[in-house]
Amino acid sequence: MKKRSLIPETRIKNPEPKKYNKDWIIWAAWADRITFEEIKERTGNNESDVIKIMRKNLKTSSFKLWRKRVHNTSIKHRKKFKLGRKQLREKIKITDIHKL
Repeated sequence: MKKRSLIPETRIKNPEPKKYNKDWIIWAAWADRITFEEIKERTGNNESDVIKIMRKNLKTSSFKLWRKRVHNTSIKHRKKFKLGRKQLREKIKITDIHKL
């Protein structure tokens, strides 16, 4: 069997869709590193629009799982994410001082 290319092809489980359409919004909503603010910048859909799209296109159980996941994580909102990182840095500094 011949190789198709000299460059190895990396296959990932959920590759990013090409355009900023409904499929991209669903992919971005599931991704932990993409905030609602970034989705709004790229597509013009705010958080409530994303929730409506997810509700319409996912099964009920998948939607409930996604909402539970998004509600419990502070990563999906840029402001909360930055605040959490700041608090984490402060904890690290405090524990480093106590070790000395």
